[in-house]
Amino acid sequence: MNRIVALMIMSVLLTCFLPMAGTAEPQVRMRTSPQSPLHLSKKRYPWRLGITATIFWIGESPTANNPTPNDKSSWNQRWQEEYGGFDDPSPTGRRGYFPKKFKPGLNPFYIALPYNDSVKYNQHCPQARRVIPWFRQYRPKPGKSVCHNRWVQIVRNQKICYAQWSDCGPFVTDDWEYVFGNKPPKNKKNKQAGIDISPAIRDFLKIKSGQKVHWRFVELSQVPKGPWSRYGKNNPFVNPEEAKKHSFSRSR
Repeated sequence: MNRIVALMIMSVLLTCFLPMAGTAEPQVRMRTSPQSPLHLSKKRYPWRLGITATIFWIGESPTANNPTPNDKSSWNQRWQEEYGGFDDPSPTGRRGYFPKKFKPGLNPFYIALPYNDSVKYNQHCPQARRVIPWFRQYRPKPGKSVCHNRWVQIVRNQKICYAQWSDCGPFVTDDWEYVFGNKPPKNKKNKQAGIDISPAIRDFLKIKSGQKVHWRFVELSQVPKGPWSRYGKNNPFVNPEEAKKHSFSRSR
């Protein structure tokens, strides 16, 4: 009898303190350090690493280092007018990341890259269809740019900024082998500059002209909200019509 009682007590103890068959053990989640944004390099578009950035701004007058006035862009003949005025780069002319004297009509986070996909208003460059990854997704009319207002991600010292491609340069407009390939910028001026960035980007990244950045193209669906999502009729965060142009990227 004592042996039977002992077996019954042991059975009760096992039932209470051992997990049921098929019950998963508690999972312990380890905390890891955040990865560098450069670890995302294979997500979609490749990085352009260690590229010299120079500062430019809407309304900039021509100089020896910048012979082209910036009242117009390669794609917008009314660039300064639509922006709302002179994008004063001086600290006294700015409120945060934006011009002090007016609300910008276009996105203040803008860049220039040295390629123009349009030869003229009704004709694309011969290599555009072949080298631009998203060209066929847009199915553009002849000469209609598929590069204008595309988003890029820019990184410096682990700080991440987003901006729209609004002009072509610095200095050259046919360097597709750098912009879409794997070659360095063919421009040799200003420390072989390969990207122009606006005062808003300069202030966000805390960068000086001539310093290095990493950049890559991104889809709209990869762009988080930030100061770059607040202003501009060309900005899909602000203008629903612009968002429709990027709807294919959101549906992926």
